[in-house]
Amino acid sequence: MTALSAAPDLPVKSLKHRSVMPGFGLSLGFTVFYLCLIVLIPLAGVFLKTADLGWGGIWHVVSSPRVDAALRLSFGAAAIAATLNAIFGLLVAWVFVRYDFFGKKLLDATIDLPFALPTAVAGIALTALYSGNGWVGQYLEPLGIKVAFTPLGVIVAMTFIGLPFVVRTVQPVLEEAEKELEEAAASLGATRWQTIMRVILPAILPALLTGYALSFARAVGEYGSVIFIAGNLPMKSEIAPLLIIIKLEEFDYAGATAVAATMLVISFLMLLVINLLQGWSRSRSGAKK
Repeated sequence: MTALSAAPDLPVKSLKHRSVMPGFGLSLGFTVFYLCLIVLIPLAGVFLKTADLGWGGIWHVVSSPRVDAALRLSFGAAAIAATLNAIFGLLVAWVFVRYDFFGKKLLDATIDLPFALPTAVAGIALTALYSGNGWVGQYLEPLGIKVAFTPLGVIVAMTFIGLPFVVRTVQPVLEEAEKELEEAAASLGATRWQTIMRVILPAILPALLTGYALSFARAVGEYGSVIFIAGNLPMKSEIAPLLIIIKLEEFDYAGATAVAATMLVISFLMLLVINLLQGWSRSRSGAKK
């Protein structure tokens, strides 16, 4: 019998994996507390204040022509702006990832300008640019295209502030995309359009939908950069956030929260649909692999 086998069994202490962050219970408790304090309690306050009106009062406020027009403009313009950003933001991200050219780093840095620029400054700049005597507007208005103080100006402002969300969401995914798959598709006789639709787009679709959702959410709640170029004409170019401010200034707090609650519900439903599409896209791409 060897000395090793004759040695008594020594207790072995199990080594637990130590994490830098605190345990699950403490982390979860802090997360729930923080979300309740910052997100859930303020939103619950909006709905509780709206409940003072009752269903009839809420419907009376939301169905009024002025509120209906403002909601249609806010969500319609946000959807159009997010769609434009999804298309052209993808093209911008593709150029930054796949091509090298002079001034690339400078242009790449300017994409983040709407993040750092105060929204009021952006609104004033866009108004000066697209007004009747502006650098661009003076050439558009003779063609019958009026941008400033119209719903088109609202779309322009929302597109401006939402572009970085799509570019910065899609760009990392394009950088990690496997170019070998594109080369394999080309070697098998696929056209460029087939390669884009069947190889590239499925890989970046979840990120593209995420960028769309972020751009849409930012555009719906945008205020500072829109009110300067919108003109704020009731029933024409008045956005819902401005209408909420007007109702607050009129001490119609319940009416303001009714409009805010309606925006929250519609935004939640639209983001829920986008998230479901993201999950479907991820599961479909995973099944193909």
